[in-house]
Amino acid sequence: MNKIVVYSALFLILGMGCAPKPTEERSQKTPTLENVLDYRVTPKDKFDKSGLMFSDQGAWFASSFHKEAGESFGFSGPFLMTQENGVWLATSFVSFSFPNTETVQGPYNIRQKSYASHLEQDFLLASGIRASLKLLYANSGSSLICLTLENTSEKDFSEELVVGNSPIVAAGIHLETADNELHVFSKHSKAVGKLRFPSAFELSADSTSYKAVVSVNLPVGQRLQYVIAQQFEFGNSPELPLDLSPLNFNRLLTERVEEKAAIQRTLVNNLRTEFTDTIYQSLVQKAVLTLQNNWRVPAGEIKHEGLFPSYHYKWFHGFWAWDSWKHAVGLAYYDTRLAKEQIALMFDFQEENGFIPDCLFRDTTIEKHNYRDTKPPLAAWAVYEVYKRDGDKSFLEQMYPKLLKYHQWWYADRDHDADGLCEYGSTDGSLVAAKWESGMDNAIRFDGTEMLRNSEKAYSMNQESVDLNAFLYAEKMYLLELAEALGKESEVSRLFAEAQVLKNQIRTQFFDAEEGWFYDTTLDGKKFIKGEGSEGWLPLWAKVATEDQAAKVKLKMLNPDKFYTRVPFQTMSADHKKFNPLKGYWRGPNWLDQAFFAIRGLRNYGFEQEADAALVKLLNGANGMLEKGPSIRENYHPITGAGLNAKNFSWSAAHVLMMLQKEE
Repeated sequence: MNKIVVYSALFLILGMGCAPKPTEERSQKTPTLENVLDYRVTPKDKFDKSGLMFSDQGAWFASSFHKEAGESFGFSGPFLMTQENGVWLATSFVSFSFPNTETVQGPYNIRQKSYASHLEQDFLLASGIRASLKLLYANSGSSLICLTLENTSEKDFSEELVVGNSPIVAAGIHLETADNELHVFSKHSKAVGKLRFPSAFELSADSTSYKAVVSVNLPVGQRLQYVIAQQFEFGNSPELPLDLSPLNFNRLLTERVEEKAAIQRTLVNNLRTEFTDTIYQSLVQKAVLTLQNNWRVPAGEIKHEGLFPSYHYKWFHGFWAWDSWKHAVGLAYYDTRLAKEQIALMFDFQEENGFIPDCLFRDTTIEKHNYRDTKPPLAAWAVYEVYKRDGDKSFLEQMYPKLLKYHQWWYADRDHDADGLCEYGSTDGSLVAAKWESGMDNAIRFDGTEMLRNSEKAYSMNQESVDLNAFLYAEKMYLLELAEALGKESEVSRLFAEAQVLKNQIRTQFFDAEEGWFYDTTLDGKKFIKGEGSEGWLPLWAKVATEDQAAKVKLKMLNPDKFYTRVPFQTMSADHKKFNPLKGYWRGPNWLDQAFFAIRGLRNYGFEQEADAALVKLLNGANGMLEKGPSIRENYHPITGAGLNAKNFSWSAAHVLMMLQKEE
């Protein structure tokens, strides 16, 4: 039976000075950035996505601050990613209070701070009691909340501390007690939650609320601490043992602060020379936090760790193929272990013929895996980027045959006329799935597309796409590098020969010399499918264009009437009649992966100054990108700079890192 939200609590009374403040001490040694993301939200209902949530270590649950300081002496949540594609269990499931209003008249002077390592908030109670709460993740299944009370008044403090919950907002939840434990059941999940209290607490509950009470006696000048563990685990694995002493909490906090500081140092030390200012250092942490908050450990049908595109959008609680390759490249700059996990997650589901499904989910009773299509071939790029940073030959040996099989699948199932140029397609013959396979769902180049049958469960569009074949060229070159590292000389020679043939085909078939742009063509290669889109600069990223072709493409890329907008390098030219960023999805918004391909493409052909200027323009033009608080968005309006669609978007964050980091 799955475990959900397993809670336990333990309290200790310590003498003055026995509870050091590791956060403050550590900050003197390693500068930390505060409040990079705004985690304030008081959920009004179970699906309320008006604010951001904090998680770490791959946990499937998250917490936030309350929107208004003083609403509750606790944290918002937890937000559970275990049912209904993410719901709030309660506004605050673990909340502290002192009911004697003659002694304590309520909290004020509240300070809320978030870090990559933890959340913390301080209160000053009217009685002269200083209180603080800190929340960190001990591991993927457990977050710890430490409450510290310090008597700075002139008289001893005696009061009842009550731990309880605000009203349950998730559907189908009911509570039961057993052996001084509170059990949490849901009609929508087999998982069971627990709140555990030591015998000093008096516990009572009905089906929707509980109360745990303990007497507090705090002499003048002394301090006491309460450590609470919110535990959450999937499957039949045993609950992780936890030391709930304040001493252990402070040790873990110190470790977590240093862990996050080390990541930040690694990335800051590798920033491009032109982007080392503090504002870009803050953006680096925002990108890392976005990836951190979307990180999930294995659960259900998922056997490896990976990242959601966005926990914030209910339909993105899964794992997509080309998202995964992009996440892995971004992660490779600071966490190759997790990058390899993300790659392995998708390859767990590779079919015998090499096919990799489009997207995968923990619980297929909520959403089914999508085997109707795959996604553009960027897996070899991801493996190469990871390998060049950690040199793990065993990983390479494991992945190379799988990558090669995936690469060969494209030519077996997606080359209708067997001319060495592939087409996007689907396994069920549907055009919509074929568009999904491109990743650019409703791009204008597919407006007149029809489907062709290749064989059973293999269908192609009746057009050949320049981006797909540029990706395949790049994949041959990355596979060549990997084969060379493994000493497979015959495969190196074969891949090189194939790449040279494909290079010539791309340069001659897809490039319109008169217009200076790369376009898709009809299946016979005789007619361009016009409408300038971001696929036109993919040959620059893949290093397959000639110098002359790249120079001509650059002219259109830097044309302010076309692609050099407020947020440059959007998905289609701004002067096209179908340009519509607000309703277009792939008909106008700026997706940061496409902007990355553009900027890296410029650098590949020596246009460094243009690339730097474009990156500065992009980061300044995207609303909220360089500000503390707002999240990184799925895409941006290229004219107004407004953030569009999902918040907390992982591949956007990954490509921010790629654009800012030096290339090795």
